[in-house]
Amino acid sequence: MDQQKIDIKNIPVHVEVHKPAGQGAQYNPRDRIYVRAVKGLHQAIRRYMGFVFMGLFMLLPWLRYDGHQAILLDITEQKFNIFSLTLWPQDFTILAWIFIIAAYALFFITAFYGRVWCGYLCPQSVWTFIFIWFEEKIQGTRNQRMKLDADPWSATKFVKKAATHFCWLAFSLLTSLIFVGYFTPVGPLFIEFFTLQAGFWALVSVLFFTLCTYGNAGWMREIMCTHICPYARFQSAMFDKDTFTVTYDETRGENRGPRSRKDKDYQEKGLGDCIDCNLCVQVCPTGIDIRNGLQYECINCGACIDACDDTMTKMGYPTGLISYTTEHSLNGKPTKVLRSKLLGYLFVLIAVCGAFAWTLYSRVPFEMNIIRDRGAMYRETNEGWVENTYTISISNKSQQAVMFNLSVDGGESLSWIGPQQVNLNGGETLNVPVSLALDPDITESRSLDIRFTVRQAENPDVKLEQSTTFFVGR
Repeated sequence: MDQQKIDIKNIPVHVEVHKPAGQGAQYNPRDRIYVRAVKGLHQAIRRYMGFVFMGLFMLLPWLRYDGHQAILLDITEQKFNIFSLTLWPQDFTILAWIFIIAAYALFFITAFYGRVWCGYLCPQSVWTFIFIWFEEKIQGTRNQRMKLDADPWSATKFVKKAATHFCWLAFSLLTSLIFVGYFTPVGPLFIEFFTLQAGFWALVSVLFFTLCTYGNAGWMREIMCTHICPYARFQSAMFDKDTFTVTYDETRGENRGPRSRKDKDYQEKGLGDCIDCNLCVQVCPTGIDIRNGLQYECINCGACIDACDDTMTKMGYPTGLISYTTEHSLNGKPTKVLRSKLLGYLFVLIAVCGAFAWTLYSRVPFEMNIIRDRGAMYRETNEGWVENTYTISISNKSQQAVMFNLSVDGGESLSWIGPQQVNLNGGETLNVPVSLALDPDITESRSLDIRFTVRQAENPDVKLEQSTTFFVGR
């Protein structure tokens, strides 16, 4: 057999690493972003929504309900009190439904209006804007903050920086105390923390979340959104050409260029409506240029929209150069709001909300478990009757004391030995020992199928049943 040789040629490979132009050895992969303050409709909405939900976050732990903290997620006692509802580890499905509802609500909103959760309600964004507000009040405007950082250290600079970080830490500590107050009684927590009497885990938790808040909102900021948060990475999978996102109208805005307000012939010079003022970049909390197109870093906060609309108004141009719009709308095509993807998310969201509501409605506020005597299957009494011993374990999952009635149904003449009515306080578990006796002469079976029933005395329709076996023996 003839063998053919394949010529092998060595191809030199040269890999060249390109660095950002003009940076050289001083290139910093993360330059600080100085966010410019902006006013407008979208920022007013964001602030008002932030005030409402921040107020709820701060006030909810202090609410009282029926003599106890209204919302207390007590991990040590393994129970979550939410007003009149108490959830136990056995109620994990309810918590699972809550997380599923939150996920599909986020998917639905994202498919409809983009990443607005990140821009308006995400705690990372809300706390970051609060920290930026402290910077503005203490260090001044964007240009003043940039000049302050560029100036050499002085007494004035030290005081402003120290005051800023003190306010950051103080607000972080307040945030941490409130957050930990959801998991331990909030009133005693504040008193014990400031009197240095807090327990080890409470102290560690407060300090840990204080440092996390201070680091995330004070230092990391947009890094959390662009590099750490997974939502930024998979959000594009929920976008389509009918999703409303913050978008720059390139057809109207290009070519960019400065001009005076009196220049009415700018279009004849080949210029678009964008005057290249860069305000849309200066107000962006993640430091992107929205004119470069849709980017995963954009959190849809609408700051660039308000800044651009303000500029367009001053120039006498129509607003909306940057706006919440769809790709189809920009291309002159109609936007389909009711589309299959959005309706699919909505259908699943309604379905899981219905399942959650049914789970709550059908939830029985107590549990029972029948445990047979492990020492003997049965025993004979002095009267010749057969006796089986059981333990009925009852857990009251409500917050109020409840009276329970106990009964058994076996289709035969069973004699009950033990209490048939017990009272349990809220959250209490009680093991009730009972015995059942039967005259063996009235049946020929070696065993009987019986069913224990535990029902609320005040509401007999609320009941639980569990089957077991009564051994007769021969």
